[in-house]
Amino acid sequence: MANRVETAILERIVFLAKNPDAGHWRKDLTGHAVKFFPVYSYLIVYRPQTTPLQVLAILHGRREVERILKHRPS
Repeated sequence: MANRVETAILERIVFLAKNPDAGHWRKDLTGHAVKFFPVYSYLIVYRPQTTPLQVLAILHGRREVERILKHRPS
């Protein structure tokens, strides 16, 4: 199962690099200019305006996403 999840996440990152507007803004979680894209129980957190696409984090959805992002550099 872990291999399947890893493959799906990598495929979505490639997809997001080609389609950076596909994700969602989550102003309730962070004021940073990042978007979120779900894959299984995980969230890909990325900067849509960057080339190549900059992925800030891949977080499990049950973690305290807002707290984690608050302590990351913008």
